[in-house]
Amino acid sequence: MTSRIAARAVVFGYHNVGARCLRVLLAHDVAVPLVVTHEDDPAEAIWFERVADVARDHALPVATPRDPNTPETLARIAALAPDFIFSFYYRHLLSPALLATARRGALNMHGSLLPKYRGRAPVNWAVLHGERETGASLHYMAAKPDAGDLVAQTAVPILPDDAAHEVFTKVTVAAEMTLDRALPALLSGSAPRVPLDLARGSYYGGRTPEDGRLDWNASARRLHDLVRAVAPPYPGAFTDIDGRRLRVLRTRVIDDGAPCASPRLALRGARLEAACGGGGTLEIVAAELDGVRLAPSDLARALRLPCALPPTPRAAPARAR
Repeated sequence: MTSRIAARAVVFGYHNVGARCLRVLLAHDVAVPLVVTHEDDPAEAIWFERVADVARDHALPVATPRDPNTPETLARIAALAPDFIFSFYYRHLLSPALLATARRGALNMHGSLLPKYRGRAPVNWAVLHGERETGASLHYMAAKPDAGDLVAQTAVPILPDDAAHEVFTKVTVAAEMTLDRALPALLSGSAPRVPLDLARGSYYGGRTPEDGRLDWNASARRLHDLVRAVAPPYPGAFTDIDGRRLRVLRTRVIDDGAPCASPRLALRGARLEAACGGGGTLEIVAAELDGVRLAPSDLARALRLPCALPPTPRAAPARAR
């Protein structure tokens, strides 16, 4: 695949979306004089493709500044005189001064159907809220995060039992398709710019491992959505029973029955079931106890089931609109 109009683009990228979208630019013969990415965090499980590896496979220069907005990095990028800046799942906000170095615009690929789920961890938030679709959106960057004009977006379905990492795989393909489809018009200067109506959307902050704590006062369906949203390779959902950490990896909603005054965990035949305070019954399909994966019957013996489940009401993570 070749593009008739030459262009130079500095790429800020990370994760699978960064790797795939960088390949799309190269397939369209966009010159990439610099790839800016992150050093891997040794405390983070690196289950995704490394943008730095893709760049080095194509002999592209790579930079990994702790802060991309320093005068040194700004001067380096300005000297490259890029037509475009692209941000593909890069984790730092780029300053207006940095965005202004791109003669023809700075664009970001976001993992939601903007203006919904602006901000951090958009795939996880969409799964947590039981959405039935999400997608990828290519938009111009502005000073406010995920607020610039929309160029193109592609939707993907979220099935009722999809975990966040499965949805993220779909979003990665949607990002690749969106950029591949939109790039010829961007390069020719004919791409649309549709202002986002931020009042119709939402902004969410980042998530922490503690946000995976299960509140058994909730409904089975809401608990199921939380388990899906944080399932491995993310930190996972969990509950503490008699000082032991039960990490819930996969669940299934059995029914949406009446609320239960005293949430309980019990073995019903071969199934490990939770009667949920907010209504419904949840099957725990896969779980770990103190870091060890156990079959339902072994969990039942280890926890001396049936037993009460601890309700843990908490304030919801902060959200701004």
